[in-house]
Amino acid sequence: MKSSLVMLVVGLAAGLPGLMAVRAVDAPPIAEVKRLQPQLRCPIMKGEINKKLFVDYQGKRIYVCCKSCLKAVKQDPAKYIRQLEAEGLTLDKAAN
Repeated sequence: MKSSLVMLVVGLAAGLPGLMAVRAVDAPPIAEVKRLQPQLRCPIMKGEINKKLFVDYQGKRIYVCCKSCLKAVKQDPAKYIRQLEAEGLTLDKAAN
């Protein structure tokens, strides 16, 4: 019985590093994990956003810093959504 227990422990110990290695390969490296950040800067002028100035498009809200930027974003909101999301930003949901 003692030898069976020793063989079981040795067998588990031998297989454990292999299981851990497989698990480590499945997970993306920490450096590759993107953390989404809220939009804090205007996509055009890069200034601080004004929460009262925004464009809602396809369920997403794009904030801007001033009325000039608001006009520009209204002309091509899809462009600015792509830009902001490519920068790793998450956009607020548009009001229904």
